[in-house]
Amino acid sequence: QVQLVESGGGLVQTGGSLRLSCVASGISFRAFDMGWFRQTPEKQRDLVARFNSGGTINYAETVKGRFTISRDDAKNTVYLQMNNLKPEDTAVYYCNAYRGRVLYADDYWGQGTQVTVSS
Repeated sequence: QVQLVESGGGLVQTGGSLRLSCVASGISFRAFDMGWFRQTPEKQRDLVARFNSGGTINYAETVKGRFTISRDDAKNTVYLQMNNLKPEDTAVYYCNAYRGRVLYADDYWGQGTQVTVSS
């Protein structure tokens, strides 16, 4: 059974920092592209940051220079360090594990963790 368990969300003031963690189980962690997405009630789920196959990293333009994604394959964990947080970063943040295959893809999601940035 695949599980992605996020933690580290909470309430923070503008300019503050949070570190999200996502522990994966039930998958071959090293084989997956791990990433973070976020969603508000008004918007679709959008990419925040993600490791791609080949070792590159994609960041949303709105978080470049403020957020850093990292992973520890020995701990099956992916992190999102969020600095200089802004009210517009308020959202539910979801961990994602993705592996493309020839005919289909393995695509798993965590339950989400709420991040609220007060102004």
